[in-house]
Amino acid sequence: MKFEKVARFKPGVSRSVHLFAAAFLWTGIGSMLMVRGWRWIGPGNGRWLVLLALVLGTLKSVFVLDRAAVRTARRIRQFSDSTCIGAIYSWKTWLLVGLMMGCGITMRRLTDPGMVIGTLYVAIGWALLFSSRQGWLEWLRWIREHE
Repeated sequence: MKFEKVARFKPGVSRSVHLFAAAFLWTGIGSMLMVRGWRWIGPGNGRWLVLLALVLGTLKSVFVLDRAAVRTARRIRQFSDSTCIGAIYSWKTWLLVGLMMGCGITMRRLTDPGMVIGTLYVAIGWALLFSSRQGWLEWLRWIREHE
């Protein structure tokens, strides 16, 4: 009886929403990191670092994040249609996200974000943004299959 009352408030959503949210989060966070990094790199000669960041980000995307995105989509496809939205990522992934956020906050507090941190942010942002294509493709496949 108690669990039935609590279950009413569980933010359960469909697999389509999970797939959309996964791709949307990577797109949004990747874009935000790139904009921040661009500002920290600053105008002038430092802009060549954006090219370096794009190359590094592409490598991270292709060799690391693409597999993670595909694995996440595969996991979401196995959900029931009332799974909590928080299950979009495993608890280990949420822990990693928290750790990365903590590292980013710590870096910004300990030093003045400049070209180095800006380049790092653009690289990570681009990797997330580029790999989000895997999530968007999976979401579109799901939509087409279930029309």
